[in-house]
Amino acid sequence: MAVQRLVTKTAYAQYEKQLLKEVMEGGPMPDHLAVIMDGNRRYAEQVLDEDITIGHGLGEEKLEEFLDWCLDLGIHYVTVFAFSTENFDRGSDEIDYLMDLFETSLYKIADLDKTHEKGLRVKVMGDRTMLSEEMRGAIAYAEDRTSGHSAYNFTIAMAYGGRQEIITAVKDIAAKVRDGEMAVEDISEETFSKHLYTSDMPDPDLILRTSGEVRLSNFLLWQMAYSELYFTDVYWPGFRYIDLLRAIRSYQRRIRRYGA
Repeated sequence: MAVQRLVTKTAYAQYEKQLLKEVMEGGPMPDHLAVIMDGNRRYAEQVLDEDITIGHGLGEEKLEEFLDWCLDLGIHYVTVFAFSTENFDRGSDEIDYLMDLFETSLYKIADLDKTHEKGLRVKVMGDRTMLSEEMRGAIAYAEDRTSGHSAYNFTIAMAYGGRQEIITAVKDIAAKVRDGEMAVEDISEETFSKHLYTSDMPDPDLILRTSGEVRLSNFLLWQMAYSELYFTDVYWPGFRYIDLLRAIRSYQRRIRRYGA
């Protein structure tokens, strides 16, 4: 059995190395990768037979690892769906645990040497009025601490909903029209995009979702008009480097026509 495991591990390493070579030589890397990190709870219950908090903790560790992979591959924009507006309907114990996890993670990533060596800017998008004062403080710290960076961008969607984002943008534009700051004729796709949370970044090239669910769950509804979609059955805490390479290789093999 030990020999078989060694052979399997060696074959896996060889395949990963070959796939990495194909990715680096196979075409353009997605400039903006967006991820719906799904499956923490099911991973804990179905794979580990543990409490769901274990899955969330492992999911947070996976995010740190995933971000390292993206930085090493040269992906300039990474956006992750961490907590939706609908997630506030979960039990209070789970929400409190997740918020503590997010808060700790924000302080941690803002102080990592690699964050500043790579020039990584951290940003949180969503309805901050739904978050606690402590969480808003952690967000402010992470954003201020990395505000001078621009080489790479890491955005966390928290208290976020795609429809909510669109409605907020509509209200902002309507207020400007009402106050004479903008004419109705000035409203275009470009001006609308400038009123979204993502106004300072390109639309995602690739949207990846883990856990086997095949839906977008109210994530980046306006921005994903021409994004490539990739779904994998792997639960988020079990997501591997090779799974990321497979997603990117799939993206590279597609022809993006943008409706032409």
